[in-house]
Amino acid sequence: MKTNLTKKQEDVLNLIYNNIKDVGFPPTMSELKEKINVLSNQSVLNFLKALEQKGCIKREEGQARGIKILPLGFKILRKSPLIPVAGESSAGSYIETEQCFSKWMALPSLTEQEQVKQSEDSLFAIQVHGDSMINAGINDKDVLLIKQTQQFKSGDIVVARSDDGTTVKRFIAESNGRAYLQPENPAYKIIPIFEDTYFDGKVIFNLTSTKPLF
Repeated sequence: MKTNLTKKQEDVLNLIYNNIKDVGFPPTMSELKEKINVLSNQSVLNFLKALEQKGCIKREEGQARGIKILPLGFKILRKSPLIPVAGESSAGSYIETEQCFSKWMALPSLTEQEQVKQSEDSLFAIQVHGDSMINAGINDKDVLLIKQTQQFKSGDIVVARSDDGTTVKRFIAESNGRAYLQPENPAYKIIPIFEDTYFDGKVIFNLTSTKPLF
């Protein structure tokens, strides 16, 4: 792919990508200075400013590791976008969630569908445990791609959270105003939705079976 990045700028972008993928977060200024073998922070800032101006990254002011690779940056590197892995959730009863955003994974190319592409800035992955969603094609230990959203319709498969932990279930809203979380296994009971029930997102893809779920 042709790009207007210099070789050194592309090297810096690749270093940022590898640091996020391997360590779990972007490199600091001092780490970049050491890795690209320059003498001053200003030299690093010049590289980051150039990458930002060319639409490859976005920087968060005041954050030592506040660097985010944008879709163009991934395309230039010819690498898949990275998404955070947010621990585990239940496909049974509620379980405690291990929120672990220090782990990242590359988004498989099989998920390159339009709705997924448009959601790249708000995606994360979880691994499910249990068999309450087997009739929806979600099995024990499957890894699911989640879109962070607060907009749901009846029938969506969601990640719901309460003081008891998190669970993956189908959201059902009936015409009479009743709403609940429905398993996709007759061995499990529906779960009422209470005031302390929160929704972290909507399941859009089963990364294990490479099956879209939206």
